Amino acid sequence: MGMPISIHIRGEDAESPAVARVVEEAFDLLREADRLFSTYQQDSEVSRIRRGELDPAQADLLVQQVAVACQRAGELTQGAFTDVLPDDDGVLRFDPTGLVKGWAADRAAGRLADLPAASFCLNAGGDVVVGGTIGEANGGPGPPWRVGIEDPRDRSRIAEVVELHHGGVATSGTAARGAHLYDPATGTFVDRTGSVTVVGPSLMWADVWATALFVGPPSLPRRFSEVADGYRVISL
Repeated sequence: MGMPISIHIRGEDAESPAVARVVEEAFDLLREADRLFSTYQQDSEVSRIRRGELDPAQADLLVQQVAVACQRAGELTQGAFTDVLPDDDGVLRFDPTGLVKGWAADRAAGRLADLPAASFCLNAGGDVVVGGTIGEANGGPGPPWRVGIEDPRDRSRIAEVVELHHGGVATSGTAARGAHLYDPATGTFVDRTGSVTVVGPSLMWADVWATALFVGPPSLPRRFSEVADGYRVISL
């Protein structure tokens, strides 16, 4: 969906053919998500739904699953997250890509989690999910992954570093892509400095909350603290 994705593996057999096969299977899951959800591919199911050629109720079960997750995200964030965004002509259309990136990365990470005695880091356009079992056999968790959070006002600088063994780190802001985050309450794209990073068990929900907290009202952090169990926020 127009973003770089990388997978890094730690472990004694990290370069074995067996690991390479699992990594390729993880990429296959990401390619499937691109085939179904990309707004850049004219024949994707999401593009067909946006043109009115496909009834969402008749779409692939994965598309229906994501649509349900988007609805839930809208409810949890009190409308700050939406899957209805303006297209290039300003027409509001179905666009679940704000959730799909994290969902697809989590799904691929689930395949990587099957690797024995290995640890993985999947980076999807700057949002990161990590996990694995390296070190668990001997009672220790192994070394954590260190995820740098860019200073939104000076992109040559790392403002904070998050260490974790399992979970996701997602950041939303305008430093890299400008005003691309849509506020459904005002019907405008937010154009302010700063960034919001959310860390938690699921990259999908971390990404949803990072976007919602960046565009949402000042009251939303309270809602986040009430319903987003196991997640924490870093505002820069």
